[in-house]
Amino acid sequence: MVGDRLPCCMTREFHPVSKSLPCPPDSDPSILAPDATPMVNLSTYRTGSFQRGRPGWVVMLWWLVQAIAFPLTPHPCNGLRVALLRLFGARLGQGVVIRPTARITFPWRVAIGDHSWIGDHVVLYSLDPIHIGCHCVISQRSYLCTGSHDVASSQFDLQTASITVGNGAWIATDCFIAAGVTIGANAVVGVRSTVLSSLPNQWICWGTPCRPHHPRIMQSQDAS
Repeated sequence: MVGDRLPCCMTREFHPVSKSLPCPPDSDPSILAPDATPMVNLSTYRTGSFQRGRPGWVVMLWWLVQAIAFPLTPHPCNGLRVALLRLFGARLGQGVVIRPTARITFPWRVAIGDHSWIGDHVVLYSLDPIHIGCHCVISQRSYLCTGSHDVASSQFDLQTASITVGNGAWIATDCFIAAGVTIGANAVVGVRSTVLSSLPNQWICWGTPCRPHHPRIMQSQDAS
């Protein structure tokens, strides 16, 4: 189905914000009150059961290696960057391309399939596993974020969830992918989109929040 309205099997129903929602009156002093009492107490911040997956010295060593080795390697030295990531536990397929300014928080929680590309200034914030399929493109400055916080908790509790990018998907420049999201196989995420919920296979999607707009139809590869 082409257009903005999608079958319920492809995406959850979107509810536009009602124009009749009440708004606080302009006279309410709470609207502009930067000195109001904070609802959170960050001195009691909790990470709960979160574990980094490696000893602290390994984490610090990785961050040091990434800060020094990656930016200093020329673009053609992709093999060195791949070798370093594998040394620290990343599961990378054949032909994977990692640009020098890409940043990966915990490589032991990242798996990337064959012939996928990770662009410059991409961040894989891998507090939870990030699975990227084969023949995927994660374009420049995109941010895959597996961490968030409980906004209803005064301790601002850490929350994490994995991210999965299906085979053949393309995440275009400067996109944000939230924790718990699955990008369907062969889907396209348009430039500067904010993806807060999962996207279906083989659809072209964009927006904030990102939503599917029409199917991805490939040109025939048959020779004339």
